[in-house]
Amino acid sequence: MSLVKVLKVLVVDDMSISRGLITQTLASVGIANIRYAEDGKEALQMMREDPAHLVISDYNMPKMSGIDLLYALRQNPKTQKVGFILITGKATRTILEEGVALKMNNYLLKPFEPAQLIKAIQDVFGPLSKSA
Repeated sequence: MSLVKVLKVLVVDDMSISRGLITQTLASVGIANIRYAEDGKEALQMMREDPAHLVISDYNMPKMSGIDLLYALRQNPKTQKVGFILITGKATRTILEEGVALKMNNYLLKPFEPAQLIKAIQDVFGPLSKSA
């Protein structure tokens, strides 16, 4: 069975257009088990109840930033090993250093192309299907 059939992804972004674009990209390669949250606090609650294999999170959100979400996930034994890709429009040295210190798996700069998102996921999990 290919990875796309079993991979559970949580998309976290306060902008519905961004969530939609990410979700479309995931669906285009066959990933169907996709949930979304509008902010880090909602995502954290969802991960406590039913952890995903991968979190794709925006950095700048109300209530809880992507880095704060990553920190919280890494503190919980149930979620500390989930894949985490941070998406940001401002990849400052501080943001990237914080992400690396918290074992962020990958990051993307906005704006990005769908192929860049797929590559970022494959860099974390390996090929998504036999043809990838």
